[in-house]
Order: sequence, then structure tokens, then C-alpha cells
Amino acid sequence: MLMTDPAQMSLKDIRALAQDLAPDEMRQMAKILSQDPRQGVRNYGASLEKKADRVLTEAARIASMRQTELELIRSGISPVAGVDEAGRGPLCGPVVSCTLILPEDFDELWINDSKKLTEKKREELFRLITENAVACEVGIADAALIDEINILRATIRTVEESLGRIRVKPAMVLLDALEVDTPIPQRSIVRGDATVYCIAAASIVAKVSRDRMMYEYDSMYPEYHFASNKGYGTADHIEALRKYGPCPIHRKTFIRNFI
Repeated sequence: MLMTDPAQMSLKDIRALAQDLAPDEMRQMAKILSQDPRQGVRNYGASLEKKADRVLTEAARIASMRQTELELIRSGISPVAGVDEAGRGPLCGPVVSCTLILPEDFDELWINDSKKLTEKKREELFRLITENAVACEVGIADAALIDEINILRATIRTVEESLGRIRVKPAMVLLDALEVDTPIPQRSIVRGDATVYCIAAASIVAKVSRDRMMYEYDSMYPEYHFASNKGYGTADHIEALRKYGPCPIHRKTFIRNFI
């Protein structure tokens, strides 16, 4: 319940107050602001009501995404691990997988398939996920291994590596359209990174972890613009590849058509 009369506040102070409001409180404030004589305050009230609607819609989406793992937990299967990878498609750099276990009460909004998020939002969520995870590990396969055993087998190896190192043994592993060699019960879910909460969280950790590596490679091989293309086959990357040839982190089996 609002304890302060917005009519006695500046717009700046109203905005500050609204930052910590729950959606129902946002709507309450929006209703009050709609009667304010100040046009700017009324406009902010309208935007606040729309924000409340977005938060409620997002909360419903998150509740739906969490259903799979919560049903397993309620049936006595706990803890549940989510697994996903990043970097299967680029022309260079590693493929990175993440295995993580989230607390049962972790329900942070905006977690989604990492590809649907901005870089800024991924970094923000990466911090929240890794700081709160019960356990979290990544596995990495470099370009040489990808060339040696192919991308699918290399990806599976990274998952098995992260799963093998995780300090809390899961009772069930949920993966995004992938099966691995493990004695732990597993469930492969098509589009899992967009529909299952713990898989989506793992996709964010895997993506941010790999992107940070590509920033380091950019400083080593600046001519390929890895900071912006992350190793994917963008026009500037392919142009540089044709001009300078491959660098040590290029996947030779992926670039045959470009050199």
C-alpha cells in the first residue's frame, strides 16, 4: 500500500518511489497519477500501468517455464539440473556448455533463451544466476577438438564435462534437444531453452561465458572483429578470413567454403 501522496512529490521522486513497487501497487499509483494536474506525471502514470501489465505477463511466463522442474521436485525428484550450450554454429572459437541447479524458490523474471535477450540483460541475469545457483559448472571444447571429433560430439563432451564436475549431484538432468552418456536420468526437451526455466538459465551462463572468451580472442586477433561477431559468419568476419586466412581458433572443418 502506498504511504506517500504522489501529488506532493516531484516527478523525479515519483519515479524513484515506483522502482520498488509490486505490480498491484504500480496500478494503484497509476490510478492516482491519472488525476494529477501535471501532464508529465499523468503520462508517467500511463507508462507505469503498462509496466505493471508487462511484469504480470512476464511473471505468468516464468511460472509456466518453471512448471517442468517444479513438477519433478514435487514428485520427489530433486535436485533438477538444467543444461544448455552456446557456440555450435560459429566458424571459430569454443563450444561451451553449462550445467546448473537453481534454488527451488529462484524465480527471477526475464530469464529466457539467451538468443532472445540483449547482451546487457544477459550480463545482468548471468550475475544473478551464478550468485544464487546451488551449483553451476561449464564445459569447454576448443576448435581443435571440434575439428577432430565433430561439433555434436564435442558439444556432448562439454556437457559431460560440466555434469561430471558439478558439486551437487542432480537426480534429473533436463537438456535442450540433446542426449548424453550419463547414469543420471535425463530428459531431452525440444526448444527447452525457450520453455524450461533451468535450461534457459543454463543457456545464459553458457552464452555469456563464451562471449567473454571471444572478447579475449578479439584482443589477440583484432582483424576478425570477434568482439562484435563472436565468431559467427558475418560479412566482416568472412571478409577478414579471406583477406588474412584462418587464425589458430578457426574451425578448419567449418571454413572450407570461405578460403
